[in-house]
Amino acid sequence: MADQMTFIAFLRAVNVGGRTVRMERLRALFGDLGLTGVRTYIQSGNVFFTADAAVDRAALTGRIEAHLSESLGYQVPVMLRTVDELADTLALDPFQEVEITPEVRLCVVFLSEPLPAGLTLPLRSPKGDLEVIGATPGEAFVVAQHLPGRSASNPATVFGKGYQGHGTSRFFHTAVKILAAARKD
Repeated sequence: MADQMTFIAFLRAVNVGGRTVRMERLRALFGDLGLTGVRTYIQSGNVFFTADAAVDRAALTGRIEAHLSESLGYQVPVMLRTVDELADTLALDPFQEVEITPEVRLCVVFLSEPLPAGLTLPLRSPKGDLEVIGATPGEAFVVAQHLPGRSASNPATVFGKGYQGHGTSRFFHTAVKILAAARKD
């Protein structure tokens, strides 16, 4: 038997904007693909599963996205990470210099593609409520400011139309909890 690895699928567009999916159904959809040890964490589209460590990740991502789209009737971009990759991302501690106030939210945006090479950081959103303070090839670290009288922007949209990939965001403290849950059997 090949070496098995736990993957975390961060799903975009699940249980937001009227697109409701019960976690039981989501687990079943992943099971339909022959993935094992399928578990979910909270209602925001975090799915843990086990697969061959040598799997072609791009092909697996495509299979998951196609199956979810066919089954749910809309596109669900998927960003796959291993437990070790998420641990390495969180260990970077990208927000250590950020002053925390009640208006500040720390977000990790999981990316399907690296940010454009010419993108200069830090990058602020046009509304001034989001600031990308750092990035790796697979993640962007965004500080979100809740501005009085304004609805919050989606941190996954701060890169503008020049970014051809997809992103899905999680609060940093939630990503820490996702890692802990993924490490459990």
